[in-house]
Amino acid sequence: MPDRDVSLLRPYLLTSGRTEPIDRNLEIETQVLTSELGAASHASLSFERRDIVALCTKPVSVAEVAAILGLHIGVARVLVADLAALGYLAVHRPVAGLAGDPAMIERIIRRLEAIS
Repeated sequence: MPDRDVSLLRPYLLTSGRTEPIDRNLEIETQVLTSELGAASHASLSFERRDIVALCTKPVSVAEVAAILGLHIGVARVLVADLAALGYLAVHRPVAGLAGDPAMIERIIRRLEAIS
């Protein structure tokens, strides 16, 4: 049985204790893509950051990053925002109004269900 204290400590360590991303407007449906800098720096990044940059060679939503890598959505938002601020990821926000689009929300849910 996994040690509960270790499982609670890991997300805290990954985000340096932060619970909010640098970019507080980073939505879970935001698409992220590895930049040229990210591709060139891939080998020098550590652990989850390297995994995120490797995963985003094609556009991926923040929610998909969390699901595929098994990260809590809050942790994924913090890490993705950090990588974007450093120039390793390009952020492509949905056009205004799409966040409330039921069809888009259903597509995101189906994709997340397909991953799990």
